[in-house]
Amino acid sequence: MKTRAPRILLASAVGLALAAGVAWWQTRHVPDLAAVTTAIGGPFTLTDHTGRRVTDADFTGRYRLIYFGYTYCPDVCPTELQAMSTALDRLGADGERLQPLFITIDPARDTPAHLADYVALFHPRLIGLTGSAAEIAAAARAYRVYYARPPGGDDQTYLMDHSSFVYLMGPDGQFLTAFPSGVDPEKMAAGIKARLQ
Repeated sequence: MKTRAPRILLASAVGLALAAGVAWWQTRHVPDLAAVTTAIGGPFTLTDHTGRRVTDADFTGRYRLIYFGYTYCPDVCPTELQAMSTALDRLGADGERLQPLFITIDPARDTPAHLADYVALFHPRLIGLTGSAAEIAAAARAYRVYYARPPGGDDQTYLMDHSSFVYLMGPDGQFLTAFPSGVDPEKMAAGIKARLQ
């Protein structure tokens, strides 16, 4: 037992030294978060729920509230879209300055016609956007959105894994903030209002 004690102490000391070294390296090398957030957003070309081709430039001059999801999502997506809609209504006249957008991550099933029925359930000004798999992938990359189809399920009933943030973009397309999944609509409305100029 006595011979094991020095080894345990030595291993503990080495572990602490390594942890301290990692902590020091992270404080010196973690990128500036402000610099990271400026990389969120960018150009896209997609098709809206009326079948019209649109680009990010079509929304220049307006604040944008953007959510990436899919219409067959059983819980998270409808909850977030409802929060967006409630926040827009809470803003009153200020809400008119925002264009809400829902970009699908499931273009195989989310056709313009299907999106038209879906977005009408949430807000009269909500625009649904779809496109080819490549167009959706490009838009998701621009906004740092994760999505994937996990194994299992048939071509009609599969679910999708995806990140869940509501992005607030400025009139020039610049990233302003992101609201995490589950944020209270009142807090979302207050966060939006604080960033309107």
